[in-house]
Amino acid sequence: MIPTDLVNNLWVLLAGLLVFLMTIAVGFLEVGELGEELSFSLYKTVLFTGLALVVMAIVGFNTAFAPTWMGVIGNPFYGPGFFLGGFTSTAANPATDVWWSVTGSGLTTGVYFLFETAFAAVTLALVGVVFFRKLKLSAVVAYSVVYFVFLWNLPAAWIWNPSGWLAKLGMVDFAGGLVVHGAAGAAGLGVMYQIWREERARGAKEAIPVLLKVSPGWITLGILLLWLGWFGFNPGSVLAFNDEAVVVVLTTFLAAAVALFSLTATVWLLGGSRPSLLNAVNGILMGLIVITPLAGFVSPGSAIVLGALCGPVFWIGERIFARFHWYTDPVGLLPGHLMGGLFGVSMIAFFAQTQFAHASGATSLPNGLLFGGGAAALHQLGIEELGIVAVMLVIFVLSFVVAWLLAAGLHGITDPAHPPAA
Repeated sequence: MIPTDLVNNLWVLLAGLLVFLMTIAVGFLEVGELGEELSFSLYKTVLFTGLALVVMAIVGFNTAFAPTWMGVIGNPFYGPGFFLGGFTSTAANPATDVWWSVTGSGLTTGVYFLFETAFAAVTLALVGVVFFRKLKLSAVVAYSVVYFVFLWNLPAAWIWNPSGWLAKLGMVDFAGGLVVHGAAGAAGLGVMYQIWREERARGAKEAIPVLLKVSPGWITLGILLLWLGWFGFNPGSVLAFNDEAVVVVLTTFLAAAVALFSLTATVWLLGGSRPSLLNAVNGILMGLIVITPLAGFVSPGSAIVLGALCGPVFWIGERIFARFHWYTDPVGLLPGHLMGGLFGVSMIAFFAQTQFAHASGATSLPNGLLFGGGAAALHQLGIEELGIVAVMLVIFVLSFVVAWLLAAGLHGITDPAHPPAA
């Protein structure tokens, strides 16, 4: 392996480990917001991590990242095939063979697998913030298996896989504003709807509430680990250790820091209340979410502007989603991850600059509307919005169908009288 490829592999390997850290950190954050007695929050994120590694190794990695069948889903028999070729001596070697779609950075199959599997794990952890203690443990595990075979994989195959149908149209999503955050919101809504159907059948007029019970130590630990993990999430997505990776570090951390002050100021000026630790944490998260799909395409200056927009966007989103009473979302999957992810993806067509995009590998991405992109930027906006509609609709429907089928097989996915044991 030549030195450049060796450095790139080491960089992405370390980035992947940081992203794995984020899955457990989501559990810490949930405990910090909902109370220390919810130890199932930690249990399920540990389960998600293990299930992601096993299921993605067996088949999920290929269904997301192998050359696709008609641009829709990856070929499960490609390359190493099932189990990463672990049962044959003639299969491709995941430790040395370069994965077909990342030949430019020389990433081996094993390194690229670990990196993308970490993304799959943390995405399900985001979906899982709507599970609370309402779902049976058997339902959580069964849903997770299907998720890593099929649900997470479709948006990844469409957008991050060069042979995906949206990728061929020109859609970009740097580190997962739609593939991770928006799709997590859509999947969460699908599960929420089945939960509501079961609660309503038991006579509930509104969703059974899950109340906030902030634990300052846990919530601070959670956001610290997530912020640290985002160092792998965004800069690692350059898939090479180069100058652009350093730029992405700056765009990521600046957007988060500015969003912290943006949301706390919004709460104070528009909400008329004193900002709290929870507001600060949500501000940081919103900044990290919004910058994720743009981090490799924009300047540090644009990241500051985007961070400033995060506070009003989250504040408005929180009030919009609070109007609905058929679900409970105290951790903020919908105003944060769903709305923030979709807002960030939409902003690509406004803030992108070719000198940054090309360095990140998006060589066909034009300048945004704010940088003279004109008709090309408008065309890009149309592509991004098409991707948003397609992913949100398909993942919501499929997630609900999976939850509904599990409910039929398990006599309901919820069991409020006997919550999962931690």
